[in-house]
Amino acid sequence: MSNINDNISAKLNYGLTTLNLKLDSNKIEKLLVLIKELERWNKKINLTAIRSIEDMVSGHLLDSLIVGPHLKGKSIIDVGTGAGFPGLPLAIIDPSLEFLLLDSNGKKIGFIKHIINMLELKNTSAIKNRAEDYVPSNGFDTVIARALTDLPRLICLTEHMLHEAGSIIALKGKKPITEIQKIPAAWKASVCRVSVPGLETHERHIISLTKPVK
Repeated sequence: MSNINDNISAKLNYGLTTLNLKLDSNKIEKLLVLIKELERWNKKINLTAIRSIEDMVSGHLLDSLIVGPHLKGKSIIDVGTGAGFPGLPLAIIDPSLEFLLLDSNGKKIGFIKHIINMLELKNTSAIKNRAEDYVPSNGFDTVIARALTDLPRLICLTEHMLHEAGSIIALKGKKPITEIQKIPAAWKASVCRVSVPGLETHERHIISLTKPVK
């Protein structure tokens, strides 16, 4: 077990260095606890298709953290968060931001609430609901979604969650050229190709969708 712990710690630290993220030991330990708990729960409840804890480092932690520089504002909603990605890792590394994690799967929301309590994440909350049914009392600065749906439908599902100057950030694999061409004319898309440590052979793009303020 100690060798496994050493391997995942080394892989995480290498990834953080590659992403130029300097985290204190407390935040790093919380990230490690997150994936250890994910692996443990995943053996009983199907939370993620990634089974190996070593693969979870790149496939969940680093793939989530890579979006951090693209977030806008202080209030973030992670729509279709699944088992809490990218929301949980982002909330761990930046407690100054406020995160709401939204998903319609009760078991996954149960896991997220377990992590929030276990790691005492004061800046994070979770709600079981469908995106189209959730109406926030206040608009968010950023909607984030990881491989949830195509871009036009993502705008349709989440536009009502944003305040006037808010942004939608979508994590995609290959550059979604056709999807970008089909977004509403009022919206603008910017594309950033990124490389996730440990997943260098996989294409990864971050799409920022904004609607010019009138």
